[in-house]
Amino acid sequence: MSSAKTDGLRRQVLDAAVAIAATSGPDAISMREVARLAGVSHQAPYHHFGDRAGIFAAISEEGFRFLAESIEASTTLGTAAMCEAYVHFALAHKGHFRVMMRNDLCSLENYPSALIQADRAFNALRNEVTVILGEDSNEDDANAHTAYMWSVAHGLATLLLDGPLLKKLGSVADINELIRNVARKASSTIVHS
Repeated sequence: MSSAKTDGLRRQVLDAAVAIAATSGPDAISMREVARLAGVSHQAPYHHFGDRAGIFAAISEEGFRFLAESIEASTTLGTAAMCEAYVHFALAHKGHFRVMMRNDLCSLENYPSALIQADRAFNALRNEVTVILGEDSNEDDANAHTAYMWSVAHGLATLLLDGPLLKKLGSVADINELIRNVARKASSTIVHS
């Protein structure tokens, strides 16, 4: 089988798994369902990913790479833009996002290339926080601010995707403006602390 055909089948299987995660959640992913949705043999997912954890690792690796690229592209614009980039990534890549932080699905420590991308995304945020805090900041401060920014972005993304936030808020005229305002408020805590 040619490399292009193999890559195409792998992509087909991965896209099917991401689609299932986006619509039904990652717990609905089975090798049989992925094969059915991808329109491939039942053995194709096993051939390309080994097992379910292998599919989750591939989804995570790709998702963290997309997230890192989004965050890195926004670093010159400050932490508010990075927070916005995180939330917009989650909304645009729901299937990836629902898998990436689930250690119960696959432990990234067992998948070095996925862990590299996860660290890349985290370090982009951490480095920007350190720059904003300045050279005199201590590690505990940098850790607290990084955790705070990540928590705000992740929490907002999760509440928008799967939580009751929009229902509780009632009418939201512009979701992008809501994301922007929350990101600005979170970012201002770093600048003013």
